[in-house]
Amino acid sequence: MSTALNEPLLQTIEPDDSNPISQPSQGKTNTNGAAVRAPVVLTPTNRTNATPEDMEAGLVGIFKQSSHPVALLFLYLFRTLAIVIYIIGGFLTDDYVLSTVAVVVLLSADFWTCRNVSGRTLVGLRFWNFVDEDGSSRWIFEARDPSRPANPIDSKMFWTAIYLFPVLWILLFIISILKLNLSFVPLVALALIFNITNAVGFTYADRDAKARWANSVVSDNWNVGFGGLGGQIMGSVVKQGVGRFFR
Repeated sequence: MSTALNEPLLQTIEPDDSNPISQPSQGKTNTNGAAVRAPVVLTPTNRTNATPEDMEAGLVGIFKQSSHPVALLFLYLFRTLAIVIYIIGGFLTDDYVLSTVAVVVLLSADFWTCRNVSGRTLVGLRFWNFVDEDGSSRWIFEARDPSRPANPIDSKMFWTAIYLFPVLWILLFIISILKLNLSFVPLVALALIFNITNAVGFTYADRDAKARWANSVVSDNWNVGFGGLGGQIMGSVVKQGVGRFFR
């Protein structure tokens, strides 16, 4: 045992084998008689907790990994149908009023569902607006407890829908102006109002939630570190600075 410890370290390390490592076949044994296991090749899809059903490509895999597939479905359903009917409504019917009413109904359903159902269930955010007695407008933001994070799939798909569809309606608005389809401009403008309102509202709700979470963490840490009145003063100062970072 002592000779092994006194032996120089460089002499105990065997040089790398210059010969390429041969691929062991199934069932081979080494010199000690132990079975040789084939090397495992790690790929991005080798997840220990993933099932073949979860790894299906396309929409099926997304909905199977979602915690709230019904809310996710209706988030995209109303928005997609509104754009599809707006584009192909002229080919399906010659009645301009019918197609316009259908798009407005779908936009209204999407606006209500996104603000009251999808945002609350998928990312834990909700917002609304009301007018005070003095006539000033006030925005109220609510957020889920940070200890209960949202499903990554739900969060990604939600924010994709929030920011993607306003861009699509902006493109349709530009196309309607270039083609001089002025009769469709008010309809596209209404769609932009609904979609941008949800995008702005949820963006500020997310920032407000992060600011309140950071404020509570910083305030608790400063109170623990300093204690008493000094901790409250320092916590208030740092809390205001951290809160501005998320505004």
